[in-house]
Amino acid sequence: MFAEAAEAADAVARQFAANAAVLDALAERLRADPPRFIVTCARGSSDHAATYGKYLFETTLGLVTASASPSVGSVYAIKPQMEGALFVVISQSGKSPDLLRNAEIAKAAGAHVVALVNVADSPLAELADTVVPLHAGPERSVAATKSYLCSLAALLQLTARWSGDEALLAAERGLPEALRQAWAQDWSAVVEGLKDARNLFVLARGLGLGAAQEAALKFKETSGLHAEAFSSAEVRHGPMAIVGPGFPVLAFAQDDDTGAGTAAVADEFRQRGAPVWLAAPGQDAGEGLLPLAAASHPAVTPLLTVQSFYKAVNALAVARGHNPDLPPHLNKVTETI
Repeated sequence: MFAEAAEAADAVARQFAANAAVLDALAERLRADPPRFIVTCARGSSDHAATYGKYLFETTLGLVTASASPSVGSVYAIKPQMEGALFVVISQSGKSPDLLRNAEIAKAAGAHVVALVNVADSPLAELADTVVPLHAGPERSVAATKSYLCSLAALLQLTARWSGDEALLAAERGLPEALRQAWAQDWSAVVEGLKDARNLFVLARGLGLGAAQEAALKFKETSGLHAEAFSSAEVRHGPMAIVGPGFPVLAFAQDDDTGAGTAAVADEFRQRGAPVWLAAPGQDAGEGLLPLAAASHPAVTPLLTVQSFYKAVNALAVARGHNPDLPPHLNKVTETI
């Protein structure tokens, strides 16, 4: 896991170069014939990437983006109306039967199916109208790292090319180097603080919510630590009642209009006596503060946050006596029906 996460910057650079022509062609098609709406379909880490995609599409393109429930097509055999939609399927293996079935339904209903997939000759890739290979390379650790970051990077590159937003295009160009800087950040404080923890909240909002979801999953699967992800707004609607002395909180703040609210919630929990760590752009390491590499655009911040987090959670797993490469009871490829 450690070695593969460390390769993310090189994998993203490779992906950007290899996929530029494919995504330019797709972007031209989407500008000429804009979709009525966007639907994402994924599970696990890939679904956390889809959360990021939702916020990126909606804030940059203004297109309503919904997450498909795979069971609707694969178990309930319902065929939602998808005519005029862009259907984005995200998968490492491209083999999960329920994702394949939903992609088939979407394509038959008139959607344009785009597959973000790490296995370019997979069944999902064969089915899709447009294939966007992740180019993450072999990933042997059960816990996905570089393939997750490559999924986010592919969504970023697609949105930048589709929108033509100069700031986002510049962020795309600078992302590989920013990821290298993110890997160099020192998050050892959170490793030490969570060695004996049993429960944890991970908070973020907007573009950063998918990063919080991914972090919570990685705490569970690599470290045996029960963690739940919440929007820093949604946590106020009930869950915050259990936060107090001895209940740790990890918060990821964005460098956009959601950042101040996330920092305020983190500070409120700290005042209650909870151990709190806040990762926020533009701050140095300090008591309860985790350093983040500089981001040229808010859309890049979640990728840099996750890259620094991966290094820390790998160390945490080892410190807690777990093997982060081989979590118990899990397989690399999960083929949900």
